Amino acid sequence: MPNDPDDLHAIASLDEPARRALYEWVASSGRAVGRDEAAAAAGVSRALAAFHLDRLVKDGLLVPEYRRLSGRTGPGAGRPAKLYRRAPREVSVTLPERRYETAARLFAETLERLGTRPDDGPPDELKEAARELGEEAGTSAAISAGRPRSHAGRRGVVMTALRERGYEPFVDDDGDVRLRNCPFHALVDEHRPLVCGMNLALVDGVVSVAGEAGLTARLDTRPGLCCVAIGPEAGSPDA
Repeated sequence: MPNDPDDLHAIASLDEPARRALYEWVASSGRAVGRDEAAAAAGVSRALAAFHLDRLVKDGLLVPEYRRLSGRTGPGAGRPAKLYRRAPREVSVTLPERRYETAARLFAETLERLGTRPDDGPPDELKEAARELGEEAGTSAAISAGRPRSHAGRRGVVMTALRERGYEPFVDDDGDVRLRNCPFHALVDEHRPLVCGMNLALVDGVVSVAGEAGLTARLDTRPGLCCVAIGPEAGSPDA
């Protein structure tokens, strides 16, 4: 099956620098944002931001929603504002054509068939390999950052390592590190225990070499987020 023309068009749309900056900022915000806020963040005029944001909607990279930001309703409340958030669709193009997702699905199905039950999660060998990959990512990020010793510095190393692996980490209101994106999302619906267990092992590997004592990765499924969260270990002073 050839590359989807819509995907090609969407990627070509991001070649414009201001449009790409707006898309990246909206995508990283993890929420619906308005034109004024997006324009200020990207350093462009509101009119230019509106043009590019609407173009990103047309190209399927953003989706709009309408809401009164004042919270008021009824006569005199004004028109609802147009807000934008990242579209749920995935965009992928390979040249020449490659089908890595098909191979990943076959690998996942084979691993589940070799196990006793699909709900058992990944076999120990896969968890070990995922953890080692996480340790490599954490070590590389720590070296690049000069191996910081402070709490904030080591937390930053964890964030950098996860960001470079596509997890889109952020700190929530409770101080936990959450992940907006699952790099293996295409496999989650059919192979959730396998993928979530692999994610946990990989993130745990990052934390073990880049985080500070008392920080741990855990499974904590939330709508719209990856299944793994990072926070204080049970029994630690920060827990």
